Amino acid sequence: MRKDKQKVIGEPMTDEQVAVFLNARPYNSNESVELHLLVRAYRGLRVEDFERFLVMFKAAGHDLNAVGADGRTFLAIVREHAQAEDYVAALEAAGAR
Repeated sequence: MRKDKQKVIGEPMTDEQVAVFLNARPYNSNESVELHLLVRAYRGLRVEDFERFLVMFKAAGHDLNAVGADGRTFLAIVREHAQAEDYVAALEAAGAR
């Protein structure tokens, strides 16, 4: 990066940019589509954008409480992450159990 260029982190995303996260599909056919979408959004979106993603996710008919092969929901997985409090709150507000 050139010295006269500033690095921009956390730039607001448009709804169209957030909605792109709904198009991802798992590489493994045994993996839950819902969990795959949630993981990708969690890893790639700021919490404000993740909250908007959750609205779109539910509107598309996806299940926030889908379980993976280990029988855990995405909320159960994220609760184990040390710095995920805001994401946990967003999931709970959206109706995840």
